[in-house]
Amino acid sequence: MDERPASTTLTILAGLAFVFLLAPVVIVLPLSFSGDAFMAFPPQSWSARWYGAIFSHARLIDAFFVSLGLAATVTALSLAIALPATYALVRLRPPGAETMFSLFTAPLLLPTIVLGLAILIVFAGLGLLGTWRGLLLAHLVVCTPYALRVLATSLANLPADVEQAAATLGARPLTVFRRVTLPLMLPGVAATGALCFLVSFDETVLSLFMTGPRISTLPVEMYHHVENQADPMAAAISVLLVVLTLAVVVVVDRTVGLARTFVK
Repeated sequence: MDERPASTTLTILAGLAFVFLLAPVVIVLPLSFSGDAFMAFPPQSWSARWYGAIFSHARLIDAFFVSLGLAATVTALSLAIALPATYALVRLRPPGAETMFSLFTAPLLLPTIVLGLAILIVFAGLGLLGTWRGLLLAHLVVCTPYALRVLATSLANLPADVEQAAATLGARPLTVFRRVTLPLMLPGVAATGALCFLVSFDETVLSLFMTGPRISTLPVEMYHHVENQADPMAAAISVLLVVLTLAVVVVVDRTVGLARTFVK
């Protein structure tokens, strides 16, 4: 690959873009260490008490474990659904493969609030509102298209010659997939799992339509908390979520390498 040094103008533009994207974090971080009773920037006093207050808030802790279990389940199911579907669409190329792929990934094109309203109307008649099953199905509608898109990119970048060589030597199709295709796709699978986990864990708009008194997720509880109390606890939770997101990305990058997912 021809690597050319970036121009000064491009470097400056990229730096400004990073500053713009990271500006909210720069504001939220000091707010999380505020000792004030209300959110104010800059803080008048400093304290870490809001981090301790998180662990004494029962509803937030319960919502965290709901989000954690939900995100893990959605990630596993999204991979289980998207992996064979991607292989069928990319490698087997059945008639209408491009149309089916566009149809399966169509939820990515819809605004979340429109998708949430549509799911609300359908699930209300099925008695799935405010239930674990309803939340799980709603998050699958959002996360599975992401899994299909990333896995399709990863699989399309793999050389088909290796699979054909294994088949020529007598390996059955399932053996070729298990011992050749899947190991080569592991970086893409890991990146897809991380993406699905983070999308499900951070999903707010769709969860607002689906949660109720019996079950709630962490982003929804944060939303309700900010509605009722304007204290810096929300900033402390936000910082912890940013740290969690960075930890997931760093672990995936250090173990399998994110660049290997999309680059030949």
